[in-house]
Amino acid sequence: MRQMLSVLELLAAEAPLTDIEDLLRQARKDAGETGAARYLERAGDMAAGIHALFSRRQQRESELSALVDTARDLILPYDLDALLATITRRTRTLLGLDMSYISFRDPGAGDSFVRTADGHASALTVGYRVPYSAGLGDEAVKQSVPMWSADYLADERLRHTRVLDEVVRAEGLRAVIAAPLKFGEEAFGVLYAADRNVRHFTVGEVSLMSSLGDMAAVAIEKTRTLERSRAEVLALQSETARVTSRLNGLREQAERHAGLVDRALGGGSLGVLVSGLAEMFHGAVGVRDMEYRPLAACGTIPEADGAEVREASGRVSVRRGPVLLSTGTWAVPVVAGGEELAVLLVHPGEPLDGPDGISLRLAAQSVAVLLQTHRGEAAAASPFRDELFEDLLAAPHRSAQQFVQRARRLGVDLERPHVVVVVRPEGGAQGRVASWAAAYARRTGGLRSMQNGCISLLLPSRDSSVTAAEVSTELAPLLDHPATVGAAGPVSSPALVQQVHQEALRCLDALVSLDRVGAHASTEDLGFLGVLLSDDRDAAGFIAATIGPVLDYDAQRSTELTRTIDEYFAAGGSPRRAAEALHVHPNTVSRRLERITELLGADWLGPERALEVQVALRLHRTHGVLLQKKDDASGQATREEPPEDPADRSSAIA
Repeated sequence: MRQMLSVLELLAAEAPLTDIEDLLRQARKDAGETGAARYLERAGDMAAGIHALFSRRQQRESELSALVDTARDLILPYDLDALLATITRRTRTLLGLDMSYISFRDPGAGDSFVRTADGHASALTVGYRVPYSAGLGDEAVKQSVPMWSADYLADERLRHTRVLDEVVRAEGLRAVIAAPLKFGEEAFGVLYAADRNVRHFTVGEVSLMSSLGDMAAVAIEKTRTLERSRAEVLALQSETARVTSRLNGLREQAERHAGLVDRALGGGSLGVLVSGLAEMFHGAVGVRDMEYRPLAACGTIPEADGAEVREASGRVSVRRGPVLLSTGTWAVPVVAGGEELAVLLVHPGEPLDGPDGISLRLAAQSVAVLLQTHRGEAAAASPFRDELFEDLLAAPHRSAQQFVQRARRLGVDLERPHVVVVVRPEGGAQGRVASWAAAYARRTGGLRSMQNGCISLLLPSRDSSVTAAEVSTELAPLLDHPATVGAAGPVSSPALVQQVHQEALRCLDALVSLDRVGAHASTEDLGFLGVLLSDDRDAAGFIAATIGPVLDYDAQRSTELTRTIDEYFAAGGSPRRAAEALHVHPNTVSRRLERITELLGADWLGPERALEVQVALRLHRTHGVLLQKKDDASGQATREEPPEDPADRSSAIA
C-alpha cells in the first residue's frame, strides 16, 4: 500500500513518467512473485494513462491559449499583406510545422495563386500559380473541412498534377494539411501547413487547423472589406475634389461672364471689351465681321491660310461652336437671336480645354451683347423717336393723323393696337435699362421714353398682361436688382396714349403700394383694383354707392366710423379687439357699429355686402394716393404748346 500511495503522490506532483516507472519497477522487485506484483503492474498502467491524459490536457490548454492569442492578434488593424503574413506565421508556429502558405482562387483564370508563404525555401514564391482542381486544397474546398496527408507525394487517394507535385517535391514537403477559407457559402482560398517529414496529424491538430481557417477567413474578409471601403472613400474624395474644382471653375467662369456682360452693358467700346478678353485669355483677341473684316483687336493673331479660314467659317456657321485653326487660334461665332453678327478670334497664351471651352462661348456672348446694344442704340438714338412718344404723352389733343404720319416715317404703326409698359428699375440701374429699352423698342417696332426715373414703352400688342411678363422676363437677367413693371391697354388711337400711360403708372404705383416691388402686372391682373386704376371705370361711383354715407358722415361730423369698420374687419368681427386697436371702450365700438348699420342698412355685414364694403374701403385708402399722383402728373403734362410742330421739323430735315 505504501508503494501505491507513493504513485499517487508522484501523480499529484505531476512528476515525470520515468519517476513513476522507476518507483513501480523497484516495488515489483521487492514484491517478487507475490500477488501484490500484479496490482503494482496494473497501477503502473493506470498511472501511465493518467499521466498521458494530463499531458494531452496541458497540450490542449496550450493550443487553446495560443489560439486565443492568435485570434487577438488577427483583430488588430492590418493591411492585407501584413495580415496574411501574420496568419501563415501563426499557423506554422502553432502546429510546429516547417512551412505555411495561403493561396487565393482566381475563377477568371481557373487556377490559384500563392498570395503569401512562411518558411518556404524557393519554389512556393508569392504569385506562383497552380491548378485548383487538384490536390488537398480542392478536396478541402469540396468537403468544407480540413484535409491532410501524412506523405503527400505517396498518397494515391489524391488527384495529383505535375505542376503541383513538382512544387511539393522542390520544397521537400511530405506531410500537408489544408483548410478552406470561406466567407458565407463561397470559398475564396485555402490555408496550407506542411512538414518536410512524414507526419500523422492528430484530431486536435485538425481541429486547430479548422479553427485557424475560420478565423483567418473572417479576418481576411474584414480586411478586404476595409481596403475596398478605403479605396471607395479615396475615390469619392478624388471625385469630390474633381467636382469641387469643376464647380470652382464654373463659378469663376460665371463671375467672368457677369463681368464681361457688365462691361458690355456699361457703355464701353468694343475695343475695351476685346482688351479685357485678351487679358483673360493671356493672349491675342480680335473680332471680325461676317466678311472677315477687322472690327477690333488686341495683340497679334497669326494669319491663317485663306482656304482654311473660309472652311473654318463654314464650320463655325454649322456648329455654332468654337473651331480650332491650325495656327492655334480659336474661331468662335458671335450669335444673337439666331443671327450671326461676327466671329471672335482668340489666340490664347495657354492651351484651352474643359471649362476654358465654356469661356470661349461666354466671351462670344459678351461680344454679342455689346454689338446688339450698340446696334440698338444706334438705331434708336434718333431724337425724333423719343420726341414722338413724349409728344403723345404731353399733347394728346393734337391731330391724330399728324401723329400717325410722323410714326409711319419712323417705322411705327400707331393704328395697330398698342400697350403702354412702364418700368421702374431699382438699385440705380436706369442707364442700363434705358439702353436695353431703346434696343427692345426698336426690335419690336415700338417707342421709348424716360419719365421721372421710369422707362416707358409703347409696344404693339393686344395683351398688356402678356407684354408686361415678356418685358420683365427679358430684362431680369440683365439686372442685379429687381425692376417693377406695370402695363395698361391696348389702345388703337394716339389720342388715348396719355390716358393709358397714366393707367400704367397707377398700376406700377399700386404694385409698390401692395409691397410687390420687382413684380409685373397690368390693370387686368389686379382684379378689383382695376376698378380704381382704369379711367373708363367708375371707381368713385363704386366707393360712393358702397360706403358713401359713412364717408359723408365722417366728413360732416369729424367721426371715425370708416376707421372703425376697418379695425372691425381686421379684428375678425370682434368688437373687443377692435376697441383695443382703436384705444376706445368696447361700448364705444358697439355704438359706432349701430350708427354704421343705420347708415348702410341692416345687411351690410352679410357675406356679399361685407365683401363689397371691404373692397370699397381698400379702394378708398389707395384712391387718395393715386389721385394725388394723377393730379401731379396732369399738372406737369399741361404745358405750353411748342411754337413749331416737331413733325414739320422732322419732315424738313428728312
